[in-house]
Amino acid sequence: MRGTGPASGAERLSGLLPRRVRHSLRSGVRWKISVAIALVGALVALALSLVVHNAARVSMLDNARDVQDERIQFVQRQYEARPGGNLPVGFAVNDPLLPTELRAKVLSGRRATYVSEPSDGVPDIWAAVPLADGDILSVHTRFTDRSATVMKDLDQALIIGSIAVVFGGSALGVLIGGQLSRRLRKAASAAREVAQGRTDVRVREAIGGVVRDETDDLARAVDAMADALKQRLEAERRVTADIAHELRTPVTGLLTAAELLPPGRPSELVKDRAQAMRTLVEDVLEVARLDSSAERAELQDIMLGEFVSRRIAARTFDGITVSVIHESEVTTDPRRLERILFNLLANAAKHARPPIEVSVEGRVVRVRDHGPGFPEDLLEEGPSRFRTGAADRAGHGHGLGLTIAAGQAQVLGARLTFRNVRPPGADPGTPAEGAVAVLWLPEHAPTNTGSFPMVRLPGTT
Repeated sequence: MRGTGPASGAERLSGLLPRRVRHSLRSGVRWKISVAIALVGALVALALSLVVHNAARVSMLDNARDVQDERIQFVQRQYEARPGGNLPVGFAVNDPLLPTELRAKVLSGRRATYVSEPSDGVPDIWAAVPLADGDILSVHTRFTDRSATVMKDLDQALIIGSIAVVFGGSALGVLIGGQLSRRLRKAASAAREVAQGRTDVRVREAIGGVVRDETDDLARAVDAMADALKQRLEAERRVTADIAHELRTPVTGLLTAAELLPPGRPSELVKDRAQAMRTLVEDVLEVARLDSSAERAELQDIMLGEFVSRRIAARTFDGITVSVIHESEVTTDPRRLERILFNLLANAAKHARPPIEVSVEGRVVRVRDHGPGFPEDLLEEGPSRFRTGAADRAGHGHGLGLTIAAGQAQVLGARLTFRNVRPPGADPGTPAEGAVAVLWLPEHAPTNTGSFPMVRLPGTT
C-alpha cells in the first residue's frame, strides 16, 4: 500500500471548513431574496388588486341601485297620478322577467333593488315597488357602458401597478441580496485564504461595510476559530520540533555506538533501526520547519532536464528511466527540488512496481509508476502525516515523504498534484494501472513567499 504523507496546518484548517461552502454561497442568495420579495410583492399586489376591484365594483353597483331606486320612485309617483299612462323605456308593470327574489320582497310590501348576473358577465340592475292596486312596477337596465369602461380601466391600472410592484420588488431584492451575497463571497474568499495558510488575513476586515449584520458575527466566529486553531497548531509544531530536537542527540549517539559493535547480523539490525530512527527524527524536524512557514528558497538558474537526469543518475535507483521531452531553464532551489524528486522516487520505489518513468517537459516534472495507485483519501484530501494508507503500519514507513515533498513544493511556489492512471473509459472503481505525481514549477521565482535569489560571482557556474 502506498504511503500518503502528512498534511500541513493549512490543510487541516481547510478540513474544518464545509466542503461545499463555496457552492452554497454561490447558489443564489441574491436571487433567493429577489424571488422571495417578488413573490411577496406579487401576493400583496394580487390581494390589494382584488380588494380594490371588488370595492370599486360594489361601490359602482350601489350607485347604480341608488339611481334605479330614485328613478322608480319618480316614475311611481307619475304613474299613480295618471294611471294607464305611458311608462318610460325600461319600466314595466308585472314584468314576467322580474327575478323571484325581488318579486318576493315587493309582494311583502317593500320597495327593493336587485342585481342579477347574466351569463355574459354584465350585471342587470333591477328596482321594483308595489303599486296601490297590487301590481308591481319595475325597472330593468344593464350596467352602463361607462361604468364597464371605468372598471376595465381600473383593472388595467391594477395589473400595471402589480407588475411594477413585482419588478420593483425584484430589483430591490437583487440590490439587497447582492450586497449580502458580496459580503458572503468576500467572507468565503478570505476564509479560503486563511485555510491556505495566510494567517494574517481577517475575514471581518475583508467583508468591510458600515452596516453590521449576521455576516459580521460569522466573520468574527471564523476569525476566532482561525486564531484558536493557529495557536493550537503552533503549540503542536513547537512540541513536535522540541521532541525531535531532543531526540536527535541520543539517536546520533546510539548510531555512533552501533558502529562500534562487532560485525554480525545483530549489529546490522541495530544499525538499521538506529538509522531509521535518525531518518525519522530528521524528517519530523523538517516537517516542523515547513509548518512554521519560515523556510526560504535559495534560488538558482538551472536547466531542469539536465538537473533531473544528473541527480537521478548519481543515485542508486533501480528500474528508473528519464526522458527530457522539452528542456527549459528554471529559477528554483536545487536542494529543495532534489528533495522533492527523491521523495517521489522513494515513495514509488517502495509502494509501486517498475518501471518508474520520469519525464521533464518544460517546467513540468512527472513521476509515473505501475503500482496499485495512490489511496483515494490522498487524492481527495492531499498528503497527511503519519498516514501510510495501509491498515498495518509495520514495514510501510512513517508517511512523511509526500508531506515533505508537498511542503518543499510550496516553498518553491510550485504545485504538486497526484492522480491514478486507469484505462481510457474505465469506471472510477476500476483498479489503477499506476500513479502519476506531477510537479509544476512556477514561471517566475517565488519572491512572494520571501524567497531570495543567490548572488552569483562573475565567472562562477
